[in-house]
Amino acid sequence: MSTAILTPTSNPPLVESHHQELTAAARRGAPIRRAARVASFNAWSSAIFAALSAPFALFSLAGLLVFAALAAVAWNEFRGRRRLLDFDPAGPSILGWNQLGLLAMIAVYCLWALYSNLWGGGSMEAQLRTNPQLSAAIGSMQGFDDLYRTIVILLYGSVIALSIVFQGANALYYFSRRKYVEAYLRETPAWVIDLERATRSA
Repeated sequence: MSTAILTPTSNPPLVESHHQELTAAARRGAPIRRAARVASFNAWSSAIFAALSAPFALFSLAGLLVFAALAAVAWNEFRGRRRLLDFDPAGPSILGWNQLGLLAMIAVYCLWALYSNLWGGGSMEAQLRTNPQLSAAIGSMQGFDDLYRTIVILLYGSVIALSIVFQGANALYYFSRRKYVEAYLRETPAWVIDLERATRSA
């Protein structure tokens, strides 16, 4: 009975030059992967806030709009992250505009809340007009209405300012990642790109 003799292949699947290309591609793609981690954090944060706001969507139009806006932001952040990991140059743009959209939604909500609390039906002045007993109890408190207005302005103004800083910085960061994606596509062999896309985590 003869025994088959297995000889090692003379051409391994990956030669030294292939390993060098993979190493260079991994280094080139590091800024892209970091941006994807930022997008993952932002996406899950938006999704959690959307879930927390879901009960309020059942009782008011404002609650429904907030829930829908946060859910849309979370979905778009996940979508942009997937495009980014696929080395699609549109990925950074999707993420950047998503952050600017979130900034716009926060600003609109805060401006609406400012109007409602200072001049609308929910304002202190309106409450005092419709509740004489409350007006009599508070009327003697010097400067109470001015203090209330100051607190409201500081609260919602701070939210707008912080959102401009945080969402604005996020948007600029995402937009700046496009050059790394384009450089990766330009300088990386096609087989490495295909391998990265096939083996990337979801």
